[in-house]
Parts: sequence; structure tokens; C-alpha cells
Amino acid sequence: MRAVDAPIARDYWADLMNADSSPSDTPAPSGLPAALGAYLIWGFLPLYLILVREVPPFEFVGWRIIWTLPLCLLIIAARKQLPALRAALTNRRTLLALFVSSFLIATNWFVYVWAIMSDQVYATSIGYYINPLINVLLGTLLLRERLSRWQWLAVAVAAGGVGLLAIEALTTLWISLTLGISFGLYGIVRKQVDVGSLPGLTIESAIMLVPAIGIAAWYAAGPGGSSFGHDVGLSLSIMLGGVLTAVPLLLFAIAARRMPYSTLGFIQFLAPTIVFFLGLFVFHQELRPVQLGSFVLVWIAVAVFSADLWNKSRRAKLAVAA
Repeated sequence: MRAVDAPIARDYWADLMNADSSPSDTPAPSGLPAALGAYLIWGFLPLYLILVREVPPFEFVGWRIIWTLPLCLLIIAARKQLPALRAALTNRRTLLALFVSSFLIATNWFVYVWAIMSDQVYATSIGYYINPLINVLLGTLLLRERLSRWQWLAVAVAAGGVGLLAIEALTTLWISLTLGISFGLYGIVRKQVDVGSLPGLTIESAIMLVPAIGIAAWYAAGPGGSSFGHDVGLSLSIMLGGVLTAVPLLLFAIAARRMPYSTLGFIQFLAPTIVFFLGLFVFHQELRPVQLGSFVLVWIAVAVFSADLWNKSRRAKLAVAA
């Protein structure tokens, strides 16, 4: 590493260790590299799933939970966040919310893994394209937030795209809706509890640990045996799932702390765009006319939604400057 890069690397390592803490008075570097890192990892995740394709999706999600927990605990110890973890564990309301969020994120993980391994890549891409629009709709329905006319238009156009799938691709529509709604509800639940991203993920993983161990044991006792422990390469690939779960979340926490959330909203469309092109050029999946029509409507909705975010952000900056 060049000497000029060392301070930047130290800054990001320091942020990785303090991603949930309050920002200091010292000017911080841009959050853009961290945001790009998070969404690039999430976008290229289907390539990783090729490595573990022979693992049944249900078993893989179990192992993903099992290997996420120790990594989270190591980083919690390194960041000296054990007091925050203990505080969350002794708060009944927080624990109840994390029980719900753990079920939602486990559902999201399983459907995503199953869909990629079942060659339904486009359905996952649409699910994460419509997720921000589902978020604003859930905010209106559950948190009584108000949508602008442009946001309502974006939701309506995206609904048209979903409607196209309902006409001719009903068998995959549930994948897109489950991914978008489960992640949207997950965000709503986590928004209601005062717990950092990593302590929250650690507790969620601990809540899911017993079922995950049960799933792994059930497969181990089956005729095919466990996917873990027989082949070194496959076992290491399974363990990598824990890293690919915790690291992008930490990078996202850094980005959310360093940059306006509206700006982050633009970048989050990077992941489903990558997934779309992977489906087209790497997985070589047929793009049916109804799917293309759905994508076009969703892209239009994303453009309207993003333009509205941009205008709001620009007006807010002009108001501050005035």
C-alpha cells in the first residue's frame, strides 16, 4: 500500500470499529467508498452463491447464521461494544423487536438464496428494485409518513410493473414481493429499536442460532449428510457466508453515518442493477417480454423516485445555505 493511502485505510478501519458510534467533530472522509463497497458485495453475491450451489438453500442459510454469530462477537469485542450488547439483551422491548426482525431477515435470506440457486435471478433483482418504493409505502401505512405526488406516481408505476408479472409470471412474483416486503418490514422493525447495527445483527443471529443448529443437524443426519466438513473448499466457502453477511452491513453503517440518506438511496439501486446484468450475461437467463416490460416500468419508477429524492436534497441544501 502506498504511503498516501495509509491514513485513509486507518480512517476506514477506525470507522469499521466504531460504525455505530456518534460522529466526532473531526471532519470525516466521504462515505461513498463504504456505500459502494456494501452494495457491490450485495450486488455480486449471486457469484458467491455459485460456489455453494450444491448446498441445499435451507441448510446454507443455517450455516450462514452459524458462521455470522462468531464473527459478530469478535468484532463486538474489538469495538468494545459488549456494554451495548448487554443493554440490548436486558431490554424486553428490544428483544421482542429483534425476535420479529430475525424472522424477517431469515425469511429474506432463504428466499434470496433459494431464488438464485433456482435460476430466478431476475425475480430477486425486481424485488430489490421495488424495495425502496415498498419502504416509502410502508412508512405511509405504518408510520403515517406522507408521500409527495411524485413518490405516489413512482409507487403507482412500480405497481404497474408488478401487475405485469402477475399477468404472465405469477410463479415468480411471490419471490419479488417476499424479498421487497420482508426487507422493508425488517427496516421498519429495526427503525423502532435503539440498537446499533452490529449489536442488533449479533442478537438476531443468536436468536436464530438454535434453529440454525437444528437445521444443520437435520441435514447431517439425513442420507446425504452435512455439506460442511467433508470438502475443505466447500467448507471454507460456507464459512465465507458469515463474512459476506457482517462486512457489508458494517460498511453500510459507515456510509449511513457519513452521507445523506437520500444520496444513499441512489446508490442502493446499484445492487439490483448488478444482479440484473449477472442474470443476463453470467447466468444467461432468458429475459421474457413480460419481464422486460416489468423492468422498464420499475426503472421508470426508480427514475421518478430518485429525481424526487434529488430535488428534495437540493432544496434542503439551498435552504441551509440561505
